[in-house]
Parts: sequence; C-alpha cells; structure tokens
Amino acid sequence: MSDDPHPVGVGVLGATGYIGEPYRAEMRQCDGVRIVAVCARRKEPLQRAALEDGADLATDDWRQVIEHPDVNYVVVGTPDALHYEAVMAAAAAGKHLFCEKPLAMNVGEARKMLKAYLEKETLAHFVPLWTRWSPGFIAAKKLVESGAIGEVKAVIYRWHNPRPTDMALTWRDDPALSSSGTIADVGSHAYDTVRWIIGKDAIRVLAHADTITPAKLDFGNVNLTEALECGEKGTDGISSRKGNTVDYASIAWEFEGGIVGSIILSHAPFLRRGLVPELELHGTSASLTVDRFHGKVTIGRPDNSVEVVKEVDPGGFDIGNRFEKWVIPALREVMGGKSQLEVDAPNLVDGFKAQLFTDASLKSSKIGEWVDVGTVD
Repeated sequence: MSDDPHPVGVGVLGATGYIGEPYRAEMRQCDGVRIVAVCARRKEPLQRAALEDGADLATDDWRQVIEHPDVNYVVVGTPDALHYEAVMAAAAAGKHLFCEKPLAMNVGEARKMLKAYLEKETLAHFVPLWTRWSPGFIAAKKLVESGAIGEVKAVIYRWHNPRPTDMALTWRDDPALSSSGTIADVGSHAYDTVRWIIGKDAIRVLAHADTITPAKLDFGNVNLTEALECGEKGTDGISSRKGNTVDYASIAWEFEGGIVGSIILSHAPFLRRGLVPELELHGTSASLTVDRFHGKVTIGRPDNSVEVVKEVDPGGFDIGNRFEKWVIPALREVMGGKSQLEVDAPNLVDGFKAQLFTDASLKSSKIGEWVDVGTVD
C-alpha cells in the first residue's frame, strides 16, 4: 500500500462513468492513495480503467470491491438507484465512504445510510457538494458572515446547466435509476450552497416541475460523456424519445427565520447561463449577487449604488484536484482520530439534508401544494 501512516486503498464503483473517470484521474495524483479495485458494467472500458490505475481487481460485481481486504475507502459513483445497497454494505464492512449526491432514490434509503455511518464513529463519509469551494460562493459566505448585507431576507437562485439538443438519453432520463432528475442532480448542489452560505435550512417548498427538453436520441447504454458526443456520430436509423425525468423545476422556498425566495433548476438546452447572476442574496442592509460565469461578486445598496467587491476566475466550476485538496485530507483527519462531524467537509448529514429538499420538491411538483422539507431527526 504505502509507508504513509494513513494509506488509502480505494475501490471505485462506477469507475468508467462521467464522474468516475475524472475522479480516478485526480486520485492517481494523490500521495499515499492507490486505486485497488474498479467496478463498472462494461468490460472493455473497465479493463482500460484497471490498466490506467494499476488496479488489482476489475469486476462488474460491486460486492467484490467492498470485500477486498486492501480497500479501505469506497467511492460510490454509480446511478442513484445503485447507491443504497453498496453504501449499507460498505458500512457493515467498516469501510470509509465517498458517496455521490443524491445519496439515494429517496429519503427513506438516505436515512438508513446516514444512520449506518453515524453508528460507526470511526468511519469517514464525504459527499461531493463541490460548489462550497467555488471562489465566488466562498466570498459570498464571508460577506454574509461579516454582516455586509445585514440579515438575509430573500434568496434567488438560477442553476441553468444547458445540455445540447443533439445529445442522447442516459440513465439520468430514467426514473428507475434517477432520484428526481434535474432536481436532485443540480438541486443538491444549489440547495447545499445556499444553506452553507446563510446557515439556515429550508422548511417548506412549493414546486412546478416538467420535462421540457425535446426528444433525445436513443443510442442505448451510454454514459453522459458518450451521450454528449452522440450527435457527432450521425443519426441514421437512431430513434428519439423524450426523457422520463424532470429536467426543469421552478421552486418557491422558505427557510428558517422567515427567509423566502425561489430557485430555478434546468438542464433544458434553451435556459442559458451567464445572462444574469446565478445567486442573489437580499438582506436588510444590502443585496449581494454571485455571477460565477463572469467571475464577479457584487453588492447593491439601498441608494441604488452597485459595487463589484470580488473578482475571481470566470467560470468558477474548475476548482482543481478536488481529491488532493479536500477529499483525501478530510479522510485522513478521520483516520487520524477526528470525528467526521468535526471535520470541515460535506458529509452524509449534508447529503441527507439535500435529499430532504429534493424529495420534498419532487413531491410538491406532483401534488401542487406546499410540502414540509423535514429534519434529520
């Protein structure tokens, strides 16, 4: 393994997917970290991954990864529906955990996953809510905490992640595999960002959600990277159909302390980013906006003056080697004796709170009424 006092032997589930590929590339650059086992459903990409990583085991059986004696850190990067069983098995086997968001298909599964890890106080658990490390949001959090805008009263968020019109269907379009489509995919990030910045949880939501993207090409069993490239391959003889999961949602939300506002989440090709700020925080003294696309954090005051108070790299989405900077250091803090809840990193509690929000939003969209978000207890 390594002479490191806290060597990390990784088992990656979903090793060849859209997120699995870059995660593995980042882990290969981390000192004292070795990818021991990789798991994926397709043989040829899996064999390539094993060669790239120097892995001892390449398998389509996730159980073999979790049971491997040299694996002490399990990375779950599979479709949402495949998280629950693997996470529960990893907890039972005493393995540290990295689990993609959304945690599970529903709050019931996510609650059991959280409970399993909270009962194992020596185990680390990390949920990749990456936007906490986007420079514009870090600046916004510091400004809010400093009192620069007074008491927050309203929050407006627009997360537009337009996908090409000629991309193909993926598992994200299948309600049997995806927790709640776009609501869970980008809504988890957006909600966590807001609650992290303002220090409040949502208490209820009222949502409208729909599938507004036109029919997509059906190339069969492809991952997101491949789906984005499918339009370049020619479409003769390829059928199209609409996805069956939400790809647009408009949600009114209310937070603790009477904070109100709304959020729009979209993967539709015609809701484009960069036209207006992504996040607005309106306070008793001033208002603040974060525009990651153009790299600006702006404050507007009651006299209608506007000031750019922070400029960061435009985009705000590429934050470097995430495993080297945050994931592995957080893991080693727990391996060194800290409780996971003492480590400054998003964990299963944060992931569970995001699941509460996304589940409530999906339910509200179906019944057309306000839905309580619920709590961890």
